Amino acid sequence: MTQFIDMLLIGIGAGSIYALMAIAMVLVWRSTRVINFAQAGMALLSTYIGFELVQRTGNFWIALPLAMILGALFSALVEILLIRTLIKHSTTGPVAGIVPIIATLGLLGFIRATIGFIWGNQDIQIQPPLSKVGFKIGEDTIALSPMNLLVLLTVIGMVLILGFIFQKTSLGLSLRASAYSPEIAQLAGIRVGAIRTIGWAIAGAAGAAAGLLQTVNGTGAVSPDSLEFSLLLTFGFIAAVIGGLESLPGAVLGAVVLGLVLAVVQIYISGTLVFIVAFALLLLVLLIRPQGFIGAKAGRRA
Repeated sequence: MTQFIDMLLIGIGAGSIYALMAIAMVLVWRSTRVINFAQAGMALLSTYIGFELVQRTGNFWIALPLAMILGALFSALVEILLIRTLIKHSTTGPVAGIVPIIATLGLLGFIRATIGFIWGNQDIQIQPPLSKVGFKIGEDTIALSPMNLLVLLTVIGMVLILGFIFQKTSLGLSLRASAYSPEIAQLAGIRVGAIRTIGWAIAGAAGAAAGLLQTVNGTGAVSPDSLEFSLLLTFGFIAAVIGGLESLPGAVLGAVVLGLVLAVVQIYISGTLVFIVAFALLLLVLLIRPQGFIGAKAGRRA
């Protein structure tokens, strides 16, 4: 029974991190129809910025929101200076829609190289602000620590805030209108370009939170070529696709399902099969329900 509870807690904890990355990718896709493969690099850069802030302030609680703000600003600049320009000048031709996606792959390499140039290629260490020792229930220690709980509550809080923004504010209405029909939204007086930049900025903040929380909740160590961030991008992308690339609730649902499935494989079968099972799940969902758990129409109402 304890092993089953641990499996659920591990799956939900991992899924919550994947959810932040999936949300970031969905926001970018909805605003500009671009799969941002540089999202992991942007999260990595924000994590290094968070490391610097922790070193200078000595306080993780100050560093986290500041890193999210700076991550949002960097993401907005990427959209304004790179993506917007590429979309504007690549509207025709056989690879018109692919050019911005290819550019994000190049940006990923550029960010990693820049991080290595500034901070070096050695691991940096970020100490967790809370204990990673699991809570005790009777004689048993469960796979839920204060640090895990912080991650889970942070993700829940961000999802609730984003849900409120999208459902209850004029900004959310503009974001949904711009994603659904940018031409009509522009005729209605919505500044689609600015709204898209805001979507990228929110994605940058979510990615920054994912990077920092992934680091302190894991080994605490990170490097420019960190495998953890590559896996974070991969699993975040898979979660977004299986949940529904148009839907924020779908991204969260896909992330939780993916986290639980991988936890079952890791605990009951073999950790070496995690990567294979993740892609098998992606292929299965694409074959049975290509639009993901929450289809496009439901996604636009999110």
